[in-house]
Amino acid sequence: MNDDVRPTGPATDLAAVLAGIERTNELLTRVLAEVATTPSTHAAFVDAGYVYAAAGRLVAGTEDRKAFDLDAEGLIEAFIDKARTIFPDSRLLRVYWYDGARRRIHTMEQQRVAELPDVKVRLGNLNANNQQKGVDSLIRSDLESLARHRAISDAVLIGGDEDLVSAVEAAQGYGARVHLWGIEAVDGRNQAEPLLWEVDSQRTFDLEFCKPYVTRRTVAHDHGDPVADAAGGVQAPSRDEVRFVGARVAATWLAERGVPWVTELLPGHPYLPGSVDQELLTAAEGLLRHSLRGHADLRRALRDGFWEHVQARR
Repeated sequence: MNDDVRPTGPATDLAAVLAGIERTNELLTRVLAEVATTPSTHAAFVDAGYVYAAAGRLVAGTEDRKAFDLDAEGLIEAFIDKARTIFPDSRLLRVYWYDGARRRIHTMEQQRVAELPDVKVRLGNLNANNQQKGVDSLIRSDLESLARHRAISDAVLIGGDEDLVSAVEAAQGYGARVHLWGIEAVDGRNQAEPLLWEVDSQRTFDLEFCKPYVTRRTVAHDHGDPVADAAGGVQAPSRDEVRFVGARVAATWLAERGVPWVTELLPGHPYLPGSVDQELLTAAEGLLRHSLRGHADLRRALRDGFWEHVQARR
């Protein structure tokens, strides 16, 4: 009998099957452990045309962009802050800001938005009637691509067009959850019902939320209004002046509210909660006697001064 011949049969086959199952279980255990330690990720997809129209109508009574100023930077930060509270264990990938421009060339306002951290501006075209073209397809493309590559687990969609239904369905097909955010309508609805039916959750922002970010344009300020209109020809303060004012406001708040209240903001650095950021902006404008709306670089200098003083005193 040849000693090198190994016995075969049911027992050997069973051992091979059990070994295969054990290897599969080890692989699944490693995969599940990796999934458990991988943070979820969310992104926001903002139809700027919808935001301007809905917020303008709600606060200023008009959808005409020429009739009001929208503090896009402040509003985007408020959206980021709200998402942070809703998805506390999730990290922000970025905010996608979709707008229209002739020949897809950025306006000055769109350039300022594009300079914001964690924000990507995507432009469709504007036709002769100032109607956006191609924005919905950009949203669908980005939303579907990020969901397909598992880059996001949750998508915040801020818009109202029925054409976005296909984008929602595509993202959901790849396992992402889609949350529709909107702005309160003056009457009726400003979001298509089929879109409301398809999403995983809904949220609406009311007049009080939107009011700080929309300002009706005026020809001039009379009677010594302490906040000069940025478009009124008044020279803007320097970054150093604004940084100093940011530190001054921080010092005032530390004295009035105490160190614990202010240092509670530190975990959110470099961001401030939306309400606090607006309070800082209003206080600074009063001290500077100049509007910082539409000045993204000065807004950043203001926060830099605020944070520098707070961190130096902790």
